Amino acid sequence: MTDVMMIEDDSEFASLLSEYLAQFNIKITNYEDPYLALRSDIDSFDILILDLTLPDIDGLDLCRKVRKKSEIPIIISSARSDINDKVIGLQIGADDYLPKPYDPKEMYARIMSLLRRTNKNKNNVSSSFGSCFEVNSKRHEIYYNQQSLKLTPAEYEILSFLISQHGFAVSRQQLINNSPSLKNKDSKSLDVLIGRLRTKIKDNSKEPKHIFSVRGIGYKLIG
Repeated sequence: MTDVMMIEDDSEFASLLSEYLAQFNIKITNYEDPYLALRSDIDSFDILILDLTLPDIDGLDLCRKVRKKSEIPIIISSARSDINDKVIGLQIGADDYLPKPYDPKEMYARIMSLLRRTNKNKNNVSSSFGSCFEVNSKRHEIYYNQQSLKLTPAEYEILSFLISQHGFAVSRQQLINNSPSLKNKDSKSLDVLIGRLRTKIKDNSKEPKHIFSVRGIGYKLIG
């Protein structure tokens, strides 16, 4: 579960975004009162989505206050079209800026991108995920239950991306886009790769333990 703090005074907008992101195991806790948000445990959240037009305080001033007390990744989400807002926001500590209105799919993509960048900075070359998988990016190897898997380049790219998004649903297109070695960029080729990976980790597609199909989206890895 990814926990997102949102500071947004439009409760209907926050509710619509929350409903969309819930399908990806992303939970939004929205604060309409920016001062209440400041008094909360900001570091218990994974990402902050911050509006700029707020009651009683400008969003840029709030961004400064948040950054003084926390290193939480911040996505500014605003209908204000002044380029200076974007420039200042990024200068004072925001990590991304998404103008309103936007498609919720784009916010999901921005969240996942920011999580990947954040996790990459935190992790060493060798990173463990769950209790079963370990990725050694320097040696281009993946270990399953401490045993090195014999993988083709495309298999490594697909599995390492699934592992990096541990517990999150990943779209088929995302997987294809993150596999430069996949020659045939179609769903059938991806299904073949997933089937081979399941065989190598002895995962039954009918009763999976690790690689799960997510209807209408793609796949997710657990374990």
